[in-house]
Amino acid sequence: MNRDTEQAPAGPADVATVRPGGGAHAITLASTLIPAILAAVLMLTADSELLDIIFASIADAYLQVSTFVAATFLIIYGLERALNIDATAMLRRDTIWQVPVAAGLGALPGCGGAIIVVTQYVTGRLSFGGVVAALTATMGDAAFLLIAQEPLTGLAMVVLGFTVGTLSGWVINAIHGGDFLRGSATKPDAEVGAGHDDASTPLLDRIWLAILAPGMVLAGLVAFQFDVDEMFATDMLQQPATLLGVVGGVLALSMRLAPRFGVKGDAAFSADGGLVRRTISDTNFVTVWVIFAYLVFELSVYFLGLDLKTIFDGWALFTPMIAILLGFLPGCGPQVLVTTMYLSGIIPLSAQIGNALSNDGDALFPAIAIAPKVAIVATLYSAVPAIILAYGWMFWME
Repeated sequence: MNRDTEQAPAGPADVATVRPGGGAHAITLASTLIPAILAAVLMLTADSELLDIIFASIADAYLQVSTFVAATFLIIYGLERALNIDATAMLRRDTIWQVPVAAGLGALPGCGGAIIVVTQYVTGRLSFGGVVAALTATMGDAAFLLIAQEPLTGLAMVVLGFTVGTLSGWVINAIHGGDFLRGSATKPDAEVGAGHDDASTPLLDRIWLAILAPGMVLAGLVAFQFDVDEMFATDMLQQPATLLGVVGGVLALSMRLAPRFGVKGDAAFSADGGLVRRTISDTNFVTVWVIFAYLVFELSVYFLGLDLKTIFDGWALFTPMIAILLGFLPGCGPQVLVTTMYLSGIIPLSAQIGNALSNDGDALFPAIAIAPKVAIVATLYSAVPAIILAYGWMFWME
């Protein structure tokens, strides 16, 4: 899954970062581990309702979402390697199957497939209908959250996105032709997010995996409604599962955000990254947004005393349209927040359907950068089936 991050040109410092025993290596390890250790100490010693809410949100995000995200990435990337899948080559085949292939890539959880589609359109190898199909089908990283919490609903959204995306793409090509707006693509040889260096240390990755392993076990128990804190509590430690979730969540945050402070804590996905490195990097990316969404929701309720469900109940007729408009915002953060509100019972399934079809996730960022007119028009086209299906479900099923 490709994630665009700002990176300075590789230099001696970058090399030292991955060299065992180097000074930069020690700085990277310390700068990413210290926040997790401090969070663990604070959780065990502080007595504050606000801190309890923050730590519970981080732990829930890690145990209920991040662990499942990591497992999904391991499966997807493992199959890609084992089957030697070349999605790019499949997109270049100018047949009626090009659109469903594009929709299938877009429907994959995350944004990597949709980004591949946008790139292939710009290089002249894919029809405009393929772009519409992928952007309509994608839910971005919000799909991971929905699948983790409500698997049947999540899979239904994936199937719906693929079906509607395919039909939309065929209709668009029939109306406009495959080369519609081709002139708006000003960078014909553009490549999105290629060539990032792997700047994370092997030791740090092993620590991350060591936390993930028991986290997956706890996540499975949580999914079956077990109280894992009570199950594994001891006289010395009353909340072992929450503690592990806090450490894992904060470590993911610090690894992902460290480069913004000049420390090579984590690297964006690159085609040269290994299976484990790609899984860690992309899971950290999703974790940042999921924790953000959890905290926004919980802290809004805590500080403002908001009953968001009551607020949206007063605007029931407009709730699907609001969710659709939020889908126009680039990035996965707003979409994860919408899905969080659906899972919390604040907004209905019709709003989730509208957002799932209208949002483009992180794929909208490279699309706007490479071909802004194409991105805007394709996004507006994706809103048409979103409005029809969201309000259709609302009036006939809710």
